[in-house]
Amino acid sequence: MSESHYERLTQLDHSFLIYEGANAPMHVGVTAIFEAAPLRRGDGTLDLERIEQWVLSRLAWIPRYRQRLAWTPLERHPIWVDDACFNLHYHVRHGALPRPGDERLLKRTAGRILSQHLDRGKPLWELWLIEGLEGDRVAVITKTHHCMIDGVSGADLLSTLLTHEPVEKIEPPPVWLPRPAPGDAELARDRLLQGLRAPAEGAAALLSAARDAGGRQRIADRLAALGRVAASSLETLSPTPLNQPIGPYRRIDWLPMDLGAVRAVARTLGGTVNDVVLATVAGGLRRFLGRFRQEDVEGLTLKVMAPVSLRSDVERGRLGNRVAAWLVPLPVGERDPRRRFECVRAVTSELKRSKAALGADTLTQMAEWTGPALLRLGSRLMTLTPPPFHLVVTNVPGPRETLYLLGAPMLAAHPMVPLVGSLSTGIALFSYRDTLSWGFTADWDLVPDLHDLVESVQHAFGRLAAAAERESPAAASVGTAG
Repeated sequence: MSESHYERLTQLDHSFLIYEGANAPMHVGVTAIFEAAPLRRGDGTLDLERIEQWVLSRLAWIPRYRQRLAWTPLERHPIWVDDACFNLHYHVRHGALPRPGDERLLKRTAGRILSQHLDRGKPLWELWLIEGLEGDRVAVITKTHHCMIDGVSGADLLSTLLTHEPVEKIEPPPVWLPRPAPGDAELARDRLLQGLRAPAEGAAALLSAARDAGGRQRIADRLAALGRVAASSLETLSPTPLNQPIGPYRRIDWLPMDLGAVRAVARTLGGTVNDVVLATVAGGLRRFLGRFRQEDVEGLTLKVMAPVSLRSDVERGRLGNRVAAWLVPLPVGERDPRRRFECVRAVTSELKRSKAALGADTLTQMAEWTGPALLRLGSRLMTLTPPPFHLVVTNVPGPRETLYLLGAPMLAAHPMVPLVGSLSTGIALFSYRDTLSWGFTADWDLVPDLHDLVESVQHAFGRLAAAAERESPAAASVGTAG
């Protein structure tokens, strides 16, 4: 008989289980769109069995997909154990759109699927194959619990399930034998040993870091960043109609944008793609709240939480969460798109200079010492109205080359971010090939006008692009010649 096996969730991974509630399923999702023809049988129907065989053949590279949650005795900390009852047919599901099968109906379908909780007694993922999309396309909607992946590991996961070249032959998967779950006595013993080891290891690491000037500076940077996080969390935020207790149902929308155009604006204005994204969000919120919600936006500043990846190159491909966060004030009250961009760029430059992400990372490391107490406090903060920030905006770079599901090229991928507490709207961005997809998630009842927000974001980028075009060297030379 093989030895028992388990893996403890980090406190950061655990936090997404704590945040989850009846109205807040904490899974991330992607709606990917493929050409349908290469996925059909000879009779024209979708070859579901072959797709399932393909998914099964890839699970050896993502063992977490055959693991479920279990809980330690006394402490009740979550762990991963192999699911002896794993059944692929439960996780790979099938649906179809009614005619005309347009993207409006696909968004409604994605919203219904993504509103439903994952079963915590099984591996925490689902993959939905949706037929009937106009233009001879098929959609694949994935749901994966946030305790398993962050944005970057989700992009890596997509590259694991898909390939960079079309595949004709499916290699048989290796034999998988679930390892036994540990007993309570083993878990209690391991926890006792870990509790005895952790303080000594932490103290040793602290003393080692304090021996040289570089190490002392790193400690000082972390303490300073932690202080800024604490001060920021105590700030009183402006109430908005977007920050009300959420319900259980979701609206989904998306906005494909030319990635080259976004990069050109960033290059001309002297910032990053993320600066362009945040400035565009600020302009979009200004137009949406002022024009469509009749709110007074003059002088208004809204704060967004922007996750920052801490994943090193050697950690690429691993599941789990390795993120910290920036809290970025957005100058929604600023009328001029160019000045909005300058405000955002100044803030993000200062956040980089001050190593602001270290504050959230330090809190995460402290949570490994203190257990779930800090996480439960954070969960209570997230339910406040107004919450500690108004909106989540996360931007994940994806592959530039085409990915394939068997022989079908992926045409687009639209991300989804979960909502929690009083955050009724979230924006996730994912770049694929030459497109930057803006994925919008909103509470069904609180944001019935989500499409107006999407249109406002598109309008705001158009204004920022026009401002950049006026400053481009080509525009300047034309003006001089005239």
